[in-house]
Amino acid sequence: MIMNRRFRKSTWLCIALLVYVTVMAVWFLPTSTATLTEKWLSGAGSYVLVGLLWVVMRKKEKLAEERERQFDKDQKDI
Repeated sequence: MIMNRRFRKSTWLCIALLVYVTVMAVWFLPTSTATLTEKWLSGAGSYVLVGLLWVVMRKKEKLAEERERQFDKDQKDI
């Protein structure tokens, strides 16, 4: 069963960034001269930033949907 469900921008963008961060970590961190602690902190920091980006984008999308619903409701009332 194929679904024509469209993913939200906040979802697909964050998934793409998570894949990118993971690939870059696997590719570059083992050869880096940074200490193990620095490697873990940079990886964890990247994931935290992507998570915060998802939260902010999701909130923005919800506000836009609410504004659109309110606009449609106001147009019906006219």
